[in-house]
Amino acid sequence: MRKITYILLCVVCACVFTNCSRDIAYCHFVPVSSEQWHMDSIARFDFSIDDADADYQMILYLRHTDRFPYQNMWIYATEKETQDTIEFYLADDRGQWLGDKKHGFIEMPVLLEENRHFADTGRYSLEIQHGMRDTLLRGVTDVGLEIRRNGKK
Repeated sequence: MRKITYILLCVVCACVFTNCSRDIAYCHFVPVSSEQWHMDSIARFDFSIDDADADYQMILYLRHTDRFPYQNMWIYATEKETQDTIEFYLADDRGQWLGDKKHGFIEMPVLLEENRHFADTGRYSLEIQHGMRDTLLRGVTDVGLEIRRNGKK
């Protein structure tokens, strides 16, 4: 009986994980050199969109250590000729880190766009650069981008 229950549990888990991964159109992390992100250093994400009928959710991930010196962060997100300036918080008012703490770093997801529609299929590029006053921003380990399909329009 235990063996059958275990097999059914494995099948259910496999189905759940397979369905979740189908929604991810792109996911990539760019490591930051020596946990010091230079203000001129750009994290570039090149991705392909193969379904122009779907809307997408774009999520930026920032991984940092407790050496990060600020409560908030400013970034510049540039795509083609368009640049957005985005502020988000990494810690609450008491200095407690927000985000998911694991393996010695904190991973903070930041929603860039909820329902992004790409007019055409093909290659796209997004560049992320920090907009803080420090030339070398310490404590940042990785910058990531995840693009998920929301569904058909």
